[in-house]
Amino acid sequence: MPLRTAVRYLSAPIRDILRPSTTTSNRGYSAIAEARLMLEHELETIRTGGTWKGERIITSKQGPHINVDGSRGDILNFCANNYLGLSSHPQVVEAGIEALKKYGAGLSSVRFICGTQDIHKDLEQKLAQFHEREDCILYASCFDANAGLFEVLLGPDDAVLSDELNHASIIDGIRLCRAKRFRYKHMDLNDLETQLKESQSSRLRLVVTDGVFSMDGDMAQLKGICDLAEQYGAMVFIDECHATGFMGPRGRGTDELLGVMDRVHIVNSTLGKALGGAAGGYTVGPKPLIDLLRQRSRPYLFSNSLPPPVVGCATRAVELLLASNEIAQSVGDKTMRFRNKMTDTSLSDG
Repeated sequence: MPLRTAVRYLSAPIRDILRPSTTTSNRGYSAIAEARLMLEHELETIRTGGTWKGERIITSKQGPHINVDGSRGDILNFCANNYLGLSSHPQVVEAGIEALKKYGAGLSSVRFICGTQDIHKDLEQKLAQFHEREDCILYASCFDANAGLFEVLLGPDDAVLSDELNHASIIDGIRLCRAKRFRYKHMDLNDLETQLKESQSSRLRLVVTDGVFSMDGDMAQLKGICDLAEQYGAMVFIDECHATGFMGPRGRGTDELLGVMDRVHIVNSTLGKALGGAAGGYTVGPKPLIDLLRQRSRPYLFSNSLPPPVVGCATRAVELLLASNEIAQSVGDKTMRFRNKMTDTSLSDG
């Protein structure tokens, strides 16, 4: 057999493998078309259900007055979580610019390889100081902090007792852990006690609640929760995303406001709301827990470090709150003044 013929004969099967068949191509197209139909149906279900979430395009910095694409003039903004107005505070912005110039745009690494700068450790130290806890660990978001905590802390011999209206990130984080799960009725201490009694055979028990519930704005009954936790030998965790920076006389959160800072064991919170509003979350608590999270918390181990500009902005925001209580206290004063004026206007119009 001539060499050219042999090569053509041997290469034919390879060409057939590399060349997609009409049948395979049709099957792939059919799968994509079917998926598209399914997705469009799901989207239409959201629209008809009245839960479609549109995105307004803001063309200015965040603040009480914003410019929105398609609207004339500025618009009053009542829906941001910029509780302290620090998202565009000149000192916060300048700190971010300085961090960008000195430390760069990002680390291109996770923390434990080559992604920890001195500013990360400084921010962690300041957050631990702010919350009066032993140590702190930073995450890309508080969603990640909640996703990374329970799986590390709780095993199959443990139990987690969660308020039924806790944030989605808490619910998802608890799903990742192997602990026995108990859900108590929203802010119902009697039901919590029932769950604590039912879980008494567990090795470690953790009561989990939002400090302030984001949808309705109601506040966890932390004193009662701590009383029950101590009575039944459980630990207490709170998510403080909607409290850090402005709840309590120094803005430390609901645990400070309700006088139980020394009775709440673990706090998760965010840098993406009152503390500059950029991004990032964190856990504060006992040092052995924080050390273990650095070793085993998957969102921490497998996510890039917080970018230096974000760290710079958040650090300056925390420094402002550590230096003075006036910013935190101003929120209550402004809230009452606004509420009184709105009430007076409503009465006068009525």
